Amino acid sequence: MRIFSEGRPRPMARRPLILFFGALICVGLVSSAFGQTIDLASARIVDLSHSFDANTIYWPTSPSGFELKQLHKGPTKGGFFYSANSFCAPEHGGTHLDAPMHFAEGHWTSADIPAERFVGPAAVIDIAEKAAADPDYVLTPQDIAAWEAAHGRIPDGAVVLLRTGWSARWPDRKTYLGDDTPGDASKLHFPSFGPAAAALLVNERHARLIGVDTASVDHGPSRDFPVHRIVAAANASGLENLTNLDQLPPTGAIVVALPMKISGGSGGPARVIAIVRR
Repeated sequence: MRIFSEGRPRPMARRPLILFFGALICVGLVSSAFGQTIDLASARIVDLSHSFDANTIYWPTSPSGFELKQLHKGPTKGGFFYSANSFCAPEHGGTHLDAPMHFAEGHWTSADIPAERFVGPAAVIDIAEKAAADPDYVLTPQDIAAWEAAHGRIPDGAVVLLRTGWSARWPDRKTYLGDDTPGDASKLHFPSFGPAAAALLVNERHARLIGVDTASVDHGPSRDFPVHRIVAAANASGLENLTNLDQLPPTGAIVVALPMKISGGSGGPARVIAIVRR
């Protein structure tokens, strides 16, 4: 995989990015098996993550949200400035990763997932128009077939991202979730993956991650979360509450999705980015 442009000056501002991807290459996280090349001198980074704050959306039945407590901010006795906080949050809320353990007993926890599975070529499927007409729309195998007819087969090890357009509603809970009744998850309405599509992606295309710009990889009306269970059973993971998917091309980007490495965790907050050719 050609990562650096030959015979081209490398601006100092690019050095941290170059060093970062040099490290990825050394540990085998970016591979020519993806069939993609990236010229970092001309790449741009797209942040696919919402910030965590008091407005971060969590599942309606979550007993708490994101809490930030200031421990110190200001001068110290030594005369220098120092700032530190503590935070408390459920694993599942905001932009986060669902580990297989979330819905599959005995499968990988957050800390068990091999690091290489957090990096992969993006396949971005856009159902925003269909979702605008039906807020409970789910991705189907027919949608995947249509995407592959236009862009080619989804490669093994891909990160499949579903764009519904819902991130534009963040952080308004009622429009984003379809309902804002405290403690009640029975009246939610938003689009996402369908079970048959999810099974195709993780079992036949061997996607390592699937992600969506809504609150769940199952659509709002779901009660038994079949997509979560299908994905977890395959030891794949889900990314939820993504944003800026409209800035990604259908193919050609590489996604890096790094969650907190929580020992025994069923998921955790994640910083997700995409590297895209300019």
